[in-house]
Amino acid sequence: MSVCLFNSPPTLSLPTPAKRTITSILDTSNNWTRKTLLGGAITGALSINLLLSSPSLLALESPSPSLLQSQSTEYRCREEETQQDFKVESEAPQVVTNEGIVEEAWEIVNDSFLDSGRRRWTPQSWQQKREDILSGSIQSRAKAHDIIRRMLASLGDPYTRFLSPAEFSKMGRYDVSGIGINLREIPDENGEVKLKVLGLLLDGPAYSAGVRQGDELLSVNGEDVKGKSAFEVSSLLQGPNETFVTIKVKHGNCGPVHSIEVQRQLVARTPVFYRLEQIENSTASVGYIRLREFNALARKDLVIAMKRLQDRGASYFILDLRDNLGGLVQAGIEISKLFLNEGEKVIYTVGRDPQYQNTIVADSAPLVKAPVIVLVNNKTASASEIVASALHDNCRAVLVGERTFGKGLIQSVFELHDGSGVVVTVGKYVTPNHTDINGNGIEPDYQNFPGWSDVKKHLSECNINQQG
Repeated sequence: MSVCLFNSPPTLSLPTPAKRTITSILDTSNNWTRKTLLGGAITGALSINLLLSSPSLLALESPSPSLLQSQSTEYRCREEETQQDFKVESEAPQVVTNEGIVEEAWEIVNDSFLDSGRRRWTPQSWQQKREDILSGSIQSRAKAHDIIRRMLASLGDPYTRFLSPAEFSKMGRYDVSGIGINLREIPDENGEVKLKVLGLLLDGPAYSAGVRQGDELLSVNGEDVKGKSAFEVSSLLQGPNETFVTIKVKHGNCGPVHSIEVQRQLVARTPVFYRLEQIENSTASVGYIRLREFNALARKDLVIAMKRLQDRGASYFILDLRDNLGGLVQAGIEISKLFLNEGEKVIYTVGRDPQYQNTIVADSAPLVKAPVIVLVNNKTASASEIVASALHDNCRAVLVGERTFGKGLIQSVFELHDGSGVVVTVGKYVTPNHTDINGNGIEPDYQNFPGWSDVKKHLSECNINQQG
């Protein structure tokens, strides 16, 4: 079994492990080896289990520490290469039965499904369904897939569904970099995080330029990526179609370092539009920012817009999220942090699996401290609702407009052993003030545009109420 994503060509992978996953955009614990979280859109990187070892070095003599370290490193690299080669040769294809595929899908639901619709799903009723379904033989793969479809439909959850192998393949070909790679954060033996290429498009520009599966990414256009997240670096890689980006990669654990120029082949559309507006009968000005969607460029371009508007004298900000149905949930989280003080809560995620029970907080000082109005309507959904609720509940913004859509569920996409997949609701978002977004939406503070004096008064009273 594994987990998956959206939009990009076939990926180059190491021998398929018993369970393969595509990684999570809300997985704050960096648990990249099992599931993918979805909220309005799916994102992540193909998680390939690399065989790593830490062999001890036996020495008859006592060489200098530097020599011992050098010998140990060389030995470890040789052993890793040997073990990887052995693994490639020794793995035999697994025979997957029709009954096995159905049971695999059943187990995913049994382990992770969150009944967000309060339909009183129980492990007992689900166990009975397993016994009913597997009481006889399943004669064909098509029949097995049909059984899975009906089994998932019985849950009554519109977001939990079956994916044919062709549909799953399209989902798994997701590329947020613009050059055909997906990155994964890998902690080394010292606890430092490295960015590895774990998901590579065979016909993509990075592969054609010489990037290989398992390479460590060191820099982008001369900027060291140490300490940056996979999402941040993917944004750095993005750019206009047919422009070039220079990356520095290290092949394998001990291989040489190469500087590679890669031509972008995907059009990266900025979702940010902004302008400076003068307040009537006032010397103050407002920075208006419209965010159309949450893609890999959203945070980077929003930061540029906010800084430019601040430099031009903006005293207040309007963030327009009307008709923004979401996109990359991680983009929504990172954009929320731009407005919050360190330690303030962005969102809670809850689910049956402990992996989905997280509290996500801001980890740095805010980019702006000026009062903010967030414009919302009934098409403000998913990642947009994360931003709106985070700013509202932390007294950083007032909401103006209509009640939001109310899409607060988290889906995970799992690959089954025959290349098909299932999308399963595994969790939901809860706002910092413990409001369940899903099916409820967020009620705005004002239906009509307030004066800025009213906005400042509202935010001041909000902060006083929170403190006391």
